[in-house]
Amino acid sequence: MNRIATTLTIAAAFAAGCAVTHSMQPARAAAENIAAQIIHTGELEGDALSPAAANGMRNKMFVSVDGATVAIQDGNTPKHLHPNANEIQYILEGTGTIWLGDKEVKVKPGDLVIIPHGTPHGGSKPDGRTLKAIAIKTPPQTPEDIKLLN
Repeated sequence: MNRIATTLTIAAAFAAGCAVTHSMQPARAAAENIAAQIIHTGELEGDALSPAAANGMRNKMFVSVDGATVAIQDGNTPKHLHPNANEIQYILEGTGTIWLGDKEVKVKPGDLVIIPHGTPHGGSKPDGRTLKAIAIKTPPQTPEDIKLLN
């Protein structure tokens, strides 16, 4: 008799869980923060991105949601790492070298740079024009999630 009661209780709890899950609305917070848009990256130069920071870097955020940010960056950045944020950069303009891990690597337009959290990167050395890239960070980088390196 106990087995039957236990089995029926488990089945009822499972059915109740399924019913509640089915009736709940899916999370919409992230989708509500994203605007449909076309970003003409070639037109984003100088102050159209942002005023230059002390190191000359310009940055403009286009998407910021719970799990990621998408920005355009232009300029030279010192060698650094992010202890918590992963970064993906798609090089739009400029050629040169950057630090990635323990190596200097050449980059050019069309390159996709994958930077796992904790990986030293930056130290850009452009060949002419500074590097302009789409930067995706996940999770979003907090202000304290940067460690400058020598």
